[in-house]
Amino acid sequence: TLCSKQWYQRRVRGTYNASWTLQQQLAEQTDPKSDQPNLILTYNRANRAVAVLCNHQRAVPKTFAKQMENIHTQIKAKEEDVNKQKATYKEAKNYYRHHRTDDKAKKRYEVEKRKLERLQEALLKLQVKETDKEENKTIALGTSKLNYLDPRISVAWCKKHNVPIEKIYNKTQRDKFLWAIEMATEDFEW
Repeated sequence: TLCSKQWYQRRVRGTYNASWTLQQQLAEQTDPKSDQPNLILTYNRANRAVAVLCNHQRAVPKTFAKQMENIHTQIKAKEEDVNKQKATYKEAKNYYRHHRTDDKAKKRYEVEKRKLERLQEALLKLQVKETDKEENKTIALGTSKLNYLDPRISVAWCKKHNVPIEKIYNKTQRDKFLWAIEMATEDFEW
């Protein structure tokens, strides 16, 4: 067995390597112009690089195939909704073009446009969720995030890119890392 001094040395080295890797991956992969779902995917990919570095593997969950099937079904349904809404939007747009002075036509056009944008955003979220779940099927992200990474890196990244902390840390994790949430500013560098 390892003596406690060796164990701590390995642990410190692991924490250093993991935190350094996360900082570098986030710096390299983050596109500031990305929307929130893609920013979260970027964070998870950076965290995945750390989990691979730390060899945090897991078996593919037994429910994985069913979960992927459910997500795929949701995506197909949402794609149908988007296509139907596109037709409705085009109809409202064409009507509004020919009736510019009609306030009801303008309002209907704007409502249909917003509906289409919301549906497209929901579709994007589902597609990102599918990609993220597939990429994470054999990697345990929680171990590195809880035990090896300096949470100030994640908090600073969230603040810098306007990603809610709740998208990265659950309630228990936010309670555990409250000190980092209060301390880190968006320009924090590890």
